[in-house]
Amino acid sequence: MKPITREWLRKAAEDLRSAKSIATMSPPHPGHVCFWCQQSAEKYLKALLQEAGSRVPRSHDLEWLLQKLVPARPTLAPLRRGLVFLRQFAEDVGIPCDRGTSRQAASAVKWAERVRAAVLPLLNPPKPRKKRPGR
Repeated sequence: MKPITREWLRKAAEDLRSAKSIATMSPPHPGHVCFWCQQSAEKYLKALLQEAGSRVPRSHDLEWLLQKLVPARPTLAPLRRGLVFLRQFAEDVGIPCDRGTSRQAASAVKWAERVRAAVLPLLNPPKPRKKRPGR
């Protein structure tokens, strides 16, 4: 894996950890949770683009990023609905806003986790098991 891809993954994981941490705060900050989940999903998708040697666009449009990936990675297609949901929480200026409810925050975390679960195996495919002699 390319070092820059690892960096995208590190940042994506940090964003998801931040979202989960903020989700436990009192009082709740659902808009921030939603924002960081969107950011995490975006970075996971961009990690795939980076590893494939594609130019990583300056875009927060998760559905558009998905469209660039699906031809080579059709297993990602089921993420579309969640990415459309998360896209609404992107901010062009990169400043978290107060949009989002507690219910949306919970959904955002689940979708960000689904993106992570779909992307990581594509970047770290399981190694083939060695056959034991005599079997």
